[in-house]
Amino acid sequence: MKIGLDIMGGDFAPEAAVLGAILAHKALSGPKLVLIGDKAIATQILQDNNYSPDNFEFVNTTEVIGMGEHPTKAIMQKPDSSISVGFKLLKEGAIQAFSSAGNTGAMLVGSMFSIKAIPGVLRPAVTSVVPQVKGGVNLLLDVGANADCRPEMLLQFAILGKLFSQHVYKIDNPRVGLVSIGEEDEKGNILTLAAFPLLKESGKFTFVGNIEGRCLFDDLADVLISDGFTGNIIIKLSESFYEIAHKKGIKDDFFDAFNYEQYGGSPILGVNGSVVVGHGISNPEAIKNMVLLSKNIYESGVIDKITEAFQ
Repeated sequence: MKIGLDIMGGDFAPEAAVLGAILAHKALSGPKLVLIGDKAIATQILQDNNYSPDNFEFVNTTEVIGMGEHPTKAIMQKPDSSISVGFKLLKEGAIQAFSSAGNTGAMLVGSMFSIKAIPGVLRPAVTSVVPQVKGGVNLLLDVGANADCRPEMLLQFAILGKLFSQHVYKIDNPRVGLVSIGEEDEKGNILTLAAFPLLKESGKFTFVGNIEGRCLFDDLADVLISDGFTGNIIIKLSESFYEIAHKKGIKDDFFDAFNYEQYGGSPILGVNGSVVVGHGISNPEAIKNMVLLSKNIYESGVIDKITEAFQ
């Protein structure tokens, strides 16, 4: 297995990405790590840290997609960028997984233009985790890929989340909940009210009903479903819990669980490949965990399971 890592993406690239690659290489046993980006710079960083470049494969690129660039224009106008080349390698089978802490929009566009959505999937979703007070995590999707959704898209998110939770997190019968403003069936906005009966009558997963905001961190569900607008607000608010606790000197296992570093990144579910997007501020530890997550996704076979489910 070969795992592609974009070493030019992220606020602290390429140094943070290359140092993360060193940590990932030490943690991996078997898979080969392919560093995609400026080979000369990467080699120098490795040598400065007394780590042999021979531990990696390199694919040199000459362009970089900036964090603030327009995703579609950047993908089209920069074919030799690390993100564009990464997806080309993934499509050709030269690598089996691809990770980047770079431009999230470009990663989404690259997924759709290159490896494409799995047939039957209306819109891929980006996932993240929400820690539970008693330990463990809930899977939340979508967290930003689809700000506006149709009810049938939320149904598909539930199927994607159930399969990911089942095959990656090894939860036998994942419970699915719909994020809403009240636990009663009749509570919600136009979208959630229309999606509720679809989820309830699907029969493809165990649906536990509405989950309101104050219960997101309880053990009421394993998979939380929302539109990308709501999900993105939830996940960014959640990230602030760790930062606030850290600034106030509060040491608590629950708040520590909101530290993005330990999760690595957010998988893009519903596309034909193992793709993980990291946080733009990813440090080496986060990069390492992003790489390991992409490996776990590929080895779990969840992409094949999703393909089967949408046939």
